[in-house]
This record gives sequence, C-alpha cells and structure tokens, in this order.
Amino acid sequence: MSQEAESSAGSELHIKVLKNKLRIQSLNIFHSGKMLTYKVTVSTCPEVFTEETNRIYLTLIDSKDQSSDRSVFDDFKTEISLDICVKKDFGDIVLVKLEKEKHLVNCNWFCKHITVKSPSEKRFEFPCHCWLEDEKPVFIREGTARLPQDDSGFLKKKRQEELESRQGKFRWTEWRQGFPKSIEGEIPIEVQFDQEKKNSFAENEKKSTDELILGKFKEIAYSCKGMEFFEKILEYFTSKHPLIENVMQDWSKDYMFGYQFLNGCNPVMIKKCTEIPDKFPVTHEMVKGFLKKGVTLQEEITAGNIYIVDYEILKGVPTSSDLVFLTAPLCLLYKNRLDQIVPIAIQLSQTPGEKSPIFLPSDNEYDWMLAKMWVKSADFLVHQLVTHLLKTHLISEVFEVAMYRQLSKVHPVYKLLKPHVRFTIAINAAARGKLISKDGTFSKITSVNGDGIAKVIQSGTETLTYESLCFPETIEDRGMKDVPKYYYRDDGMMIWDAIHNFVSAVVKIYYESDETVQEDVEIQGFVEDVSSGMNNSDKFPESLKTREELVKYLTVAIFNASAQHAAVNFGQFEWYGLIPNSPSTMLMPPPEQKGTVDLDYILKSLPDHKRSYTVLATAWVLTQFQDEEV
Repeated sequence: MSQEAESSAGSELHIKVLKNKLRIQSLNIFHSGKMLTYKVTVSTCPEVFTEETNRIYLTLIDSKDQSSDRSVFDDFKTEISLDICVKKDFGDIVLVKLEKEKHLVNCNWFCKHITVKSPSEKRFEFPCHCWLEDEKPVFIREGTARLPQDDSGFLKKKRQEELESRQGKFRWTEWRQGFPKSIEGEIPIEVQFDQEKKNSFAENEKKSTDELILGKFKEIAYSCKGMEFFEKILEYFTSKHPLIENVMQDWSKDYMFGYQFLNGCNPVMIKKCTEIPDKFPVTHEMVKGFLKKGVTLQEEITAGNIYIVDYEILKGVPTSSDLVFLTAPLCLLYKNRLDQIVPIAIQLSQTPGEKSPIFLPSDNEYDWMLAKMWVKSADFLVHQLVTHLLKTHLISEVFEVAMYRQLSKVHPVYKLLKPHVRFTIAINAAARGKLISKDGTFSKITSVNGDGIAKVIQSGTETLTYESLCFPETIEDRGMKDVPKYYYRDDGMMIWDAIHNFVSAVVKIYYESDETVQEDVEIQGFVEDVSSGMNNSDKFPESLKTREELVKYLTVAIFNASAQHAAVNFGQFEWYGLIPNSPSTMLMPPPEQKGTVDLDYILKSLPDHKRSYTVLATAWVLTQFQDEEV
C-alpha cells in the first residue's frame, strides 16, 4: 500500500472513531437526562413542491426564548421528518424559525404546515402557508389564536415585527382617483394564485375559446339570422341549464323582466316607490289600464304596490365612440294581483320632454320590447361595475389588505377572515389588467371605455356607506321587506343570520367584554385602515366600542365577500347568456318618439357577433368555480 493510501485510510479511520465518540457522548447525555428529543414534521404542497430548493434551516424557540440548535434539511419531499435534540429545561414551543440558504440560483420554498411533538407526546401545530423567498428568517407562531394584549415580552416584539414587515409589503395606492384603495406594486407571493387556481383559470379561458370560436360559433354567425343567432350560440357553448331554458322561452314577457329585478344578477336596484319623481312624470291616465280596476296610481303607491328602478348613476357617462349608445333610464313597476312585479312605464333618460317619451305596455310591440332592452342594458353596466365589482370585489380587497397590514396571523379575526377574502387581491389585480383597463374586455363589450368605467365606479364610491353594505339595512331602506317572491332577500337573510351567529360565537370566545374590544390595538388599527382604504372614510367606522359592533362589522366583511358575491356573480351566464335579455351595449340610438321601431331596428341595436361572443365567454369564465368552492 502506498503512503498516500495509508494516510487516506488512517484519516477515514480517525473520522469514524471521532463519530463513534460523539455518538456515544450524545447517547450518554440523552440517557443522563440532559437532552430531550422533539419530533418535527414539515409539510409543503404537492403543486409547489420542487427538489431544486436551497438548503433550509429550522430552529425551535420555546416560551422562555430559548433556541434549539439549527437543524438543516435539503432532502426535499412533500413531507419531511426531523428529530431535534434540546435541553431538558426546554419549555413549550411557541415559535419556529425558518431560514433559507442562498445559492447561485435562488429558489422560493413554500411551507404549508409544521407539527412539533414533544417527548411527552404534546403536539404543537404551526400553520405556515408562507414562502421563503430570500435569506431573511421567517418566524412561525404556534397556531393558537391570541389577542395582542395576551402577548408579552419577546412574543409581543415578534408580533410587532411581523406587522411592520407586512406593512412594507402591503402598501395602499389609488389605482384610479375616487376608487377604493388597492394594493400597490407587485402582488406579494403569499396572496398570488396557487397553482391549482392558475390552472383552473387557464383551463376555463381555453374552454371558452375552444367551444365557441373553434367550435360552431363562426358557422352559426354565418348561417343564422336575427333572434335565432342568439339562441343557437348557447347550444354550442354549454349544456342548457333549466334557468336558461326559462329565459329563452319567456325573456320578452313582462313578468320575466320584472322577476329579474328581484332574483336576477342585480337584485339590489329595485325599491318601493313612495312618490313619483318630477323627472319621471308618469300620470294615472297613462297607466290606469295596467292597475287594478277602480284604483288610482296614488292609491297603489300608498298601498305599497308601486316600485321603481333608477339608473341616474349613468347620467353624463361618456360613451367610448359615436357608434355605441348609453342611456340613464327609469322604470316604474307594479305588483299585480298575481304578486308578479311587472313594468308599467319606462323613460330612457333623466330629462323628460318631447324627445324622451314614456313608453308603456300598450305601445307598439317593438317600442315596448326595445324600451325594456334599454333598461336591461343599463342594468348590465351598473351590475358589473357597481353591484359586482365595487361592492363585492373592491371593498373585499380593502378588508384583505387591511387584514394583512394590521392583524397578526395569530389574531382570531385574521383566522376568521382569511378564508373568505382569499385570492381577492389577485383576482382584482387581474380584473384591473384584463377587464376594466383602457383596452380591457369591458371596453370591448359595453358602451364605455376606461374613462366611462372610472366615472361609474367613482359615482358608486361616492354613495358607498357602511350601512349600504349591511344586508338587513339595505333591504329595509329600499322598502323591500314584504314584497313576495323576493328569494334573494329570503335566502340572504338566512345566510346573514347564520354568519352573524357564527361570528358572534367566535367573538365571545376571545372577547370577554366590550373593554376587551376597545383594548385590542390590532382590531382598532384594522378598522381605521379599512376606513382609510374605502376612500370615503367619514362614512365608515374608524373604531369599534362593543362586541356587538365587532360582530356586525365582521359579518359585513364576510357576507359581502362570500354570499353577496355569489348572488351577483354566479348567475351571470344563465341571465346574460341570451343577449337580447340583457344587452351589454346598444348600437343604435334610443328612439326619441314612439312608433318608429321595428324588428330590424331592434336587431341593429343589439350587440354584434363579436361582442356577443365576448360577453358569453366572459360570463362563462367568471361563473366557473373550483371543486373546493361552495
């Protein structure tokens, strides 16, 4: 054997001897009671798992701020198990510290959950759901919910550092003047779509294109004329829903027109009429033929049987070109003896006069049909921009951003709110880029461009109040507590009450008294931040004094992000699928006198083939949901 070989063999033997000595010493220390072993399980998500990740270090920290030695793992799986030895006097584990070693190629790593089991079999759960992006350490709190006043010492300091870090990531900006505030800059990785959500969106967008353009859409566009075209394109887009069948059969009937104000996509516009406004000079003589015999219009108003829908918010909104048209109509409706809500008068502008006639059910068939289409076209725009975008999406983003900025991950309200606002920031960022931008989808399918869109949302924000987001109050304010067959109200009240009861039970666990609410600096900061984010702060609470105020406040946030959004979003394809039922735009000017409209004029007024396709595709994509969504 050569000298080099002998030297190498000697070195290897020496290393083995040292390792055995260290192992024996470790065993002696453990058996002498000086060390304890904690079993740690680290989980990540299969969809974000990668073997090409930098080395990760993990440290346990106990309630006395004692730290274990750093443990390293680089054998990456979706679940990793570690044994960590600590001193015998180590206390309960309250923090896990994660660090990522920087290599030439930086790879982000996602930690879903960490479980720590003590020698006495006590388990400590650490819900993480966070990314390690750089060399900055990440501290994960043990999952038990705690108010800020429950923390002291180093945990209180770590809690404050957590919020300061997030306030640097989640910064406010005003995307358009007069809008509720939104997140500034690049979206933090922790609130971006996960891979499943990304795949779902991409798949749905591809399907909407495949089933129309690559399928039968072009063939239908060339072979079908008139109303047949709008009916046929639905057949090749998706299987028919029973509601679509009903809409296709009865869309032109007055009862179906009125029913949609109660239970369609936009069931928030209708309100009880207490007096006929001067700008809408409907007289008894005009409508007496549609009322109960022997009863005057004023008597029906007094009896609570007259309702009104007013699209004043669209007054003065500029159109995107001279080739599309927009009005701000008013519609008077009547609850008849069958308890149906039916239209009895329509005016297509906010200014009465010779060039703004009041259309009636007794007018020419096509006059009346077109007048109803103009109302539904206005309703489409207000629904999408105010009822849907502003009052669910944009206000929910304010709650989500404020939550990340002001509430620690261990705050019970953070844990309560997060599932309901999940992905809102990411969805809204996509909407700002694809839907409501200057050249976005809405500019292509409606009568307004970016400036018009902004004006509508700005007007909606000006009238936005905290009370307008409280479901029971909105029903009462519109005088809609007793109208029959208002299923949106009936179902909504049941869901509101269920959410309120659940939130109340949670709040009572953590807040012993009203004083506990007042002393919670994080919840007070959250409420103040939401008020600032709404950009209309004097109409939103800036602090909360009682447990009941907190319960109602959180119910508002959860209800509008979940139940209200579902009510005004997921029925879009069924109600908007038949284009004449809710035209997204109008391509001919509104008639300025009666008796000038025929079927050809109506067909020329409706969206063309390309716009119709885009409406269907957009509505279909927006109404798809993942398996885990309810």
